[in-house]
Amino acid sequence: MLQSPHFTEEVKNLESLELAHLLVETILDKKGSDITLLDLREQAVFADYFLICNGENERQLRAMANGIAQDAKEKARALAKSVEGSPESGWVLVDFGDLLVHVFSPETRDYYDLEGLWDSAHIVMRMA
Repeated sequence: MLQSPHFTEEVKNLESLELAHLLVETILDKKGSDITLLDLREQAVFADYFLICNGENERQLRAMANGIAQDAKEKARALAKSVEGSPESGWVLVDFGDLLVHVFSPETRDYYDLEGLWDSAHIVMRMA
């Protein structure tokens, strides 16, 4: 009997938290810094987690955003719903639905202060 690939064990997507931890490794591989994972499940309906990180220049921001989308697809079979912003603006958002990955320049991150805006969210992890 043939099974649809949607029902096999091989084709299972990682949960948002597992995906976030996998993408932390991608960020570290690309030399990203100041990584914070926020649990927003009690504060927001549009996402469960924010993964926030810094890159030092446009080239690094581009490499991190591309690496995040690529690793999610290859390692977790998770496709980004959208990628918004640009390295030139200092902020790239990679949207996986329940997980939003924010790749910032330090100045842009300070300006928007997502951690301050969502200060009631639980900090799952922080790596300076």
